[in-house]
Amino acid sequence: MSQFCVYANEDAASKRAIPYWLNVQSDLIGIADSRVVVPLIALQQAGPLIKDLMPLLDVAGRRMAMDTAQITNVPIQMLGRQEADLSAERTAIVSALDFLTHGI
Repeated sequence: MSQFCVYANEDAASKRAIPYWLNVQSDLIGIADSRVVVPLIALQQAGPLIKDLMPLLDVAGRRMAMDTAQITNVPIQMLGRQEADLSAERTAIVSALDFLTHGI
């Protein structure tokens, strides 16, 4: 499970609101049973977007908002099929995480 890859949400209770998880955990951290992820949500669910905190990302032909403030840890069983590799969006993703934690 690579950093910056997007996985389908396999949790029946939350997958409607959060269809995808973005893995932001470093590949160097090999915690076997969980991953640090950020929810990717549909634009209509996002409400007012905070530009630096919630970059827009394309996943499987859908424009999604990175809900950075909802960063969490989930068991790997909640991560389904890989839907996208957003390594090319690394700068926007890391900038959003920096904005959340450092305000810059």
